[in-house]
Amino acid sequence: MKKLSILGSTGSIGTQTLEVCRNIPGFEIEAITANSSIDVLEKQALEFKPKLVSVMNAEKADELKTRLRKAAPNIKVMSGMEGLIEAAVLKESGTIVVSVVGNIGIKPTYEAIKAGKEIALATKEVMVSGGSLITKEAEKHNVQILPIDSEHSAIFQSLQGNNMNKIRKIILTASGGPFRGRKKSELENVTVSQALKHPNWNMGAKITIDSASMMNKGLEVIEAKWLFNIDVNKIEVVVHPQSILHSAVEYEDGAVIGQMGVPDMKVPISYALTYPNRIKNNFEKLDLFKIGTLTFEKPDIDTFECLSLAYEAIKKGGTMPAVLNAANEIAVAKFLNGNCRFTDIPVIIRETMAAYTVKDKYTIDELLEADKWGRDFASKINM
Repeated sequence: MKKLSILGSTGSIGTQTLEVCRNIPGFEIEAITANSSIDVLEKQALEFKPKLVSVMNAEKADELKTRLRKAAPNIKVMSGMEGLIEAAVLKESGTIVVSVVGNIGIKPTYEAIKAGKEIALATKEVMVSGGSLITKEAEKHNVQILPIDSEHSAIFQSLQGNNMNKIRKIILTASGGPFRGRKKSELENVTVSQALKHPNWNMGAKITIDSASMMNKGLEVIEAKWLFNIDVNKIEVVVHPQSILHSAVEYEDGAVIGQMGVPDMKVPISYALTYPNRIKNNFEKLDLFKIGTLTFEKPDIDTFECLSLAYEAIKKGGTMPAVLNAANEIAVAKFLNGNCRFTDIPVIIRETMAAYTVKDKYTIDELLEADKWGRDFASKINM
């Protein structure tokens, strides 16, 4: 029996993780957390009977506590970062699924690693902002970080059995998002609803906007650098609009090994939870005859500047990726709230990065300070 804590159980990855647990036997849910979606969290709590539930919003946590008092009085209800960390270090849980949105996942992941927990990681910002710190801590405590993100899962799967062979490059595939093929001038007046119409994936609002701007791929480049300990110059982004080849590894003999599947997160989730085994499931299977054609293109970094900004941030190193990520989160929020144009997103990020002085070595607290600085500066930029 594998015992899990799911940080962010009401979001897209969290709900799919629970679907995997329904489909594959052998899992017990010990803790679940949410930001504020207590209706969904309540249903999950009543179904899976975890020992702990936590809500970031304290008032919502009090309301949930009242709701569960009669139906499930033995479930402990907590709130805020304290509750999130408690779920991450819970004694009974061996694997922590990190699927919260944004940098809020850094501290609980760090604490979970210190507690010796296996990490199934979906929150890319954890590695983007704190990759050096997180990987050093994981090595120190002999903790494995298993990627859930479809692209990084594909890379991880393509590396299995090849640890003695040298990598020439990682091929990181990108769908291109809803605006693939458009030029910058065509994107100035796009609406939020247009940006949220991803052609292949059903995701939360923030990650969908990141996909539209290609910042999502930029963040994945940084994450891949840390997850697989590879020079960022060996990570090549390839636009693949069908989203069937999830990513690949090219070895120095020229062999390219990749992982294909339908655009569905359940397989990478299940692989992370059952690794090194593969367990039979009833998820949709790939039909190559139905797909027919796979195509590949170079990314347009002039139009989708966020991708080049991510490469710039990781090359500068230190705390700069944390500032990049923080500025991006603020810029995306501004766009979603109607306070800037889609094309203003990279402008806000670029101005924030230009004003920041990088700290090469940092503690967890200094990392969080860099994140706060980036948010504060980006918030003050008026477009």
